[in-house]
Amino acid sequence: MSAKKPSRKEMLPLVAELRPDDGIDPRELARQEKPRKGQRKARQLCAQVAETLSLVLSGECADELLQSVQILAVDPAPDATQLVVTVQAGLPGEQADPAEVLERLNRDLGRLRSHVAAAITRKRAPKLVFRVV
Repeated sequence: MSAKKPSRKEMLPLVAELRPDDGIDPRELARQEKPRKGQRKARQLCAQVAETLSLVLSGECADELLQSVQILAVDPAPDATQLVVTVQAGLPGEQADPAEVLERLNRDLGRLRSHVAAAITRKRAPKLVFRVV
């Protein structure tokens, strides 16, 4: 049951300045800001994938260019079945060609996805899409 928001005329004598959230029950605002349960699980999955990819790229990868790649973020797009992995090409002091890094990541995609599948507890491993900055 939702209470009716007071009219502007009723609120003017009570406040010095009217704001958009005046007259709204604070409990309603708190309910709207709570994250949904699915978002928490998606964030947890993204954190696991980011950790796994950074360990695989820094430790087990034979390609020197891919060893210098840093994982900046992993985000679900549009849901947890596909993840966008944002990486930084090379070390901060050196310049690496983003197209070359993207090509090598896509060439090594099967091995990276199999490591991710082994590290997470899901029926299907998420599809990985890389974005180089």
